[in-house]
Amino acid sequence: MIDETAPTLGSFLRSRRAAVDADDLGLATYGRRRVPGLRREELAELAGVSVNYLTRLEQGAAGNPSDEVLSALARALRLTEVERLHLLELAHPSGERAAPIDRDGHGFTGVRQLVDAMDTPAVVLSRNQDVLAWNRLGNAVIAPHVPHADVHADPPPNKVRQIFLDPEVRSLYVDWEHEAELAVASLRWVAAQFPDDVALRRLLGELVLDRDFARLWALQAVELCTSGLKQFRHPWVGRIDLCYQMLHLPESDGARMIAFSAAPGSPHDDALTLLRHRVAD
Repeated sequence: MIDETAPTLGSFLRSRRAAVDADDLGLATYGRRRVPGLRREELAELAGVSVNYLTRLEQGAAGNPSDEVLSALARALRLTEVERLHLLELAHPSGERAAPIDRDGHGFTGVRQLVDAMDTPAVVLSRNQDVLAWNRLGNAVIAPHVPHADVHADPPPNKVRQIFLDPEVRSLYVDWEHEAELAVASLRWVAAQFPDDVALRRLLGELVLDRDFARLWALQAVELCTSGLKQFRHPWVGRIDLCYQMLHLPESDGARMIAFSAAPGSPHDDALTLLRHRVAD
């Protein structure tokens, strides 16, 4: 049986080709297109490769494409920088990676202490988005109904699983669809970086049974979310918009800390102060 959750070069190329609007590239169109996006012949011409070679690439039968060919395809498809890097990783996997961070190891103790000492919401996620640590504010922001001690459970809470399978988390976001798209695109990036991660394969096998996850996974979107704005409809303090910054932990191979903040003097800052008082009680 083919593992439909496993990222492949061919499926990614087909999805990006389908996402390109021929009109945006100034290509002449003759008659109605049967499928969206570029025809294979059009992409081959734009990238300077033969149609036969592109067909074999999309079918996974072309062997080892050169960086020059991949760069030409990335330009023709107008890939973002993250998508270009994803394309290169699918074509030329980086090989063996370090093991996931050990949340019970001695080296992680300092990270947990730092998170607990912070006066702003903070969460540490594994590369698969398991919650490895959170302070009480971070817990209250992303999953206020989940007991703080659940971070020590086996398995721990998983942010993507919560977004899709936990109704209370789903209702927490003002724009759930946007958050779900980002979560899936981020997970797809990780899946290409760590194709042999058994825990990730198990997580994807579970999530793909969810209709919304399967729909978004099929889009083949890929993204690295390092900073931005999260908008919450919080059951304790109402609407609260928080900026987030993601910091990758050294020597952890994928784990990162997310810190949240509110614009000083804003209603969202006031809501964060109320939340701080709530968790301190």
